[in-house]
Amino acid sequence: MKAVIQRVKEASVKVNGEMISSIGKGFLILLGVEATDKPADLLTLTSKISKLRIFADEADKMNLSIRDVNGAILLVSQFTLCAQTRHGNRPAFVSAMNPTDAERMYLEFGKTLESMQIPVCYGKFGAMMDVGLINDGPVTIIMESKDGVILS
Repeated sequence: MKAVIQRVKEASVKVNGEMISSIGKGFLILLGVEATDKPADLLTLTSKISKLRIFADEADKMNLSIRDVNGAILLVSQFTLCAQTRHGNRPAFVSAMNPTDAERMYLEFGKTLESMQIPVCYGKFGAMMDVGLINDGPVTIIMESKDGVILS
């Protein structure tokens, strides 16, 4: 499971020109779910994200979590994070989880963060989305979990 976490001042998702989700201060998370991902990967990543201290404290040090700043998460499914680009010039997505199971995992990821008292808004799974954001920093963190262990 791969997550790209961007600290944002605001972020939004439009589908067919219609705004379907938006947040103020918080994280825009792009989530890629691979066929080999397990519930342990979901729990490992959500736990780490909920505690990730990348917001500035009063001394302007990255020392506060999303919960400390009452931030929200905009969660967007992004199967292209599962791209394999080792061979050729056209990405292969064979490692991506099938859409039915990936959607279930994506929704569970969000519900798990919500259970940690973090507000979560969602993109539209499987849709072509226009994702807008104002990066804060910019600060972008990439995390990957395999077999319940954080790899990066």
